[in-house]
Amino acid sequence: MRSLVKIHARPKLHEPNMIAAWPGIANVAMIAGSYLAHKLNPKPLAEVVAPYFFDPIGVLVRDNVVESPQFPESRFFYWKNTPGKKDLIIFIGDDQPAAKTYEMAHTVIDVAERFGVKKLYTCAAALTRIHHSEQPKVWGAATREPLLADLKARGLVMGGDLQISGLNGLLLGVAKERQIDAICLLGEVPQYASRFPNPIAALSIAETMLKILDVEVDLAELREQATEAAGRLKEMAAEAMGDYIDYFTEPIWERGGNEEEEEEDDNQNSPN
Repeated sequence: MRSLVKIHARPKLHEPNMIAAWPGIANVAMIAGSYLAHKLNPKPLAEVVAPYFFDPIGVLVRDNVVESPQFPESRFFYWKNTPGKKDLIIFIGDDQPAAKTYEMAHTVIDVAERFGVKKLYTCAAALTRIHHSEQPKVWGAATREPLLADLKARGLVMGGDLQISGLNGLLLGVAKERQIDAICLLGEVPQYASRFPNPIAALSIAETMLKILDVEVDLAELREQATEAAGRLKEMAAEAMGDYIDYFTEPIWERGGNEEEEEEDDNQNSPN
């Protein structure tokens, strides 16, 4: 851990939980994790040594002067809850490395163990047939069967067999290997909207996460983002439906008319 992580502070934390988030499908994890980090205003704790995991593919030039290579940041923050409640460590990874993902997951777990984390949380998207106008449910997955009981009691959906891609999923497996309890909260995202950032699902995750962690955060701004996103999805769906109708109706009529005209021309020009 010493060579791969720079420690910036050594606070005494009370039974801290950890939230970890990387970019993923619909950017659900990053939206939820980054919003909580922004609102809690946590203090810097540590950072992963980026050059070990990332290879820059170029440099920026400003006013003809070359800048130093830039790397994605992978940072840890800590936040102290009110006395008697569990503190929190938040890890935000700006990007997922193209290789060494397993080692990256172990590096994050190293920091978790260093500061006494007993339970770790990640977020992800659950691609379903939900319509964009529906309120997304939150699914739950955990590294041990006993952890699922609390998730069921909170109304989370038990999706059965599924795959959680990327480091938002891999971290759970590494936590299980190292006997740290870990839970993933997955927000439902329409399959047809998987490429678009989805603060609607992130809001559902954040609401559930805060209840589980017993942490208070003002979610008003995230709710506004979710409302705006719902409006954009509605507009996109209407536009797509309009294109669909145009393609399968008007072009057919036009083609039919042209074909009749062509047949008449052929009859007129054919030899007797």
